[in-house]
Amino acid sequence: MTSPVALVVMGTRPEAIKLAPVVAALRREGQLRPYVVATSQHRQLLDQALEPFALEPDVDLDLMVEDQSPTRIASEVLSGLEPILRDQAPLWTVVQGDTTTALAAALASFHAGVPVAHVEAGLRTGRMDSPFPEELNRRAISLMAGAHFAPTQWAVDNLLREGVESGRIHLVGNTVVDAVRWIHDRTAIPTGDAGPPLVLVTLHRRESFGEPLERALNAIRRLVEERAGRIRVLYPVHPNPHVHGPAHRVLGGLPGVELVAPMGYPEFLAAMAAARFVLTDSGGVQEEAPSLGVPVLVLRDVTERPELVESGWGRVIGTAEEPILEQSRLLLDSDREREAMRQGPNPFGDGRSGERIARVLAGAGER
Repeated sequence: MTSPVALVVMGTRPEAIKLAPVVAALRREGQLRPYVVATSQHRQLLDQALEPFALEPDVDLDLMVEDQSPTRIASEVLSGLEPILRDQAPLWTVVQGDTTTALAAALASFHAGVPVAHVEAGLRTGRMDSPFPEELNRRAISLMAGAHFAPTQWAVDNLLREGVESGRIHLVGNTVVDAVRWIHDRTAIPTGDAGPPLVLVTLHRRESFGEPLERALNAIRRLVEERAGRIRVLYPVHPNPHVHGPAHRVLGGLPGVELVAPMGYPEFLAAMAAARFVLTDSGGVQEEAPSLGVPVLVLRDVTERPELVESGWGRVIGTAEEPILEQSRLLLDSDREREAMRQGPNPFGDGRSGERIARVLAGAGER
């Protein structure tokens, strides 16, 4: 007899990275059969993330078009998932985080009467415009979810304040720690690098488009120019034209700056591990860096991961040029300052989140 199905939906690189440990744990558990649906909200980046985990989708909706809008993605995911939900009749639909894929998959499942399991539930900034549209997405998913897998106690407390029943909330840690450890066990990830200090940059969020991104890029340019030959910047540039164009216009051809295409996940983690620090507006990087012992400067006004700041591993500094320059200089010039940021415990878990989630879903499926 075939095991009942857990539909696992992913469309972006972070979703694939953070759901791969859940899929692996469900397969080991054996009570629920993971049926993986890729929406390909980000085609190339999703494929890069799937490869190191040897994860192949059962169905690929292949929805990506150039310069796509969240509205188009949502409508295509809704229509694409409807027949899959009908044919597979899953016991659960598993979504991760706050993407348009996750929101639309949760809504399609809600319409079909399929319970939604939300991985990385409970993150909040309190601002609908930052991050946009992710803050709305994750709040809406919480309204539809039957199981909330919170990465930290802070996330648990957010859900409780919003009236979510305590019995539906499960404190499991963040599955990205599982993913980083899985890669680390199979790949030679360095702990340092020879030569001038390396600064890793990732900037791509929608709310950064335009003036905020321009300010951040100009700050990076000034930093490199004032330290000519004494610093290296590695920037895997997101293919979105709102990012790719400005990045190459402001930083392209600048000595000491390497603008590269998005990297495979093991290569990206290796670069992060070798970095002096990271400049980022990414959510996932805020969680990966402490697992690799690297301080983070967050180029956003707010973060839904305040545990990063409370633990000392990160600082939220916005996108104005002077704070970026000031904090970057501090971490480049002071070993003491950098080491002070690396002393706290990893606030995002112990690398066993996937198996905790699989046990909860399998147990609920038996009832």
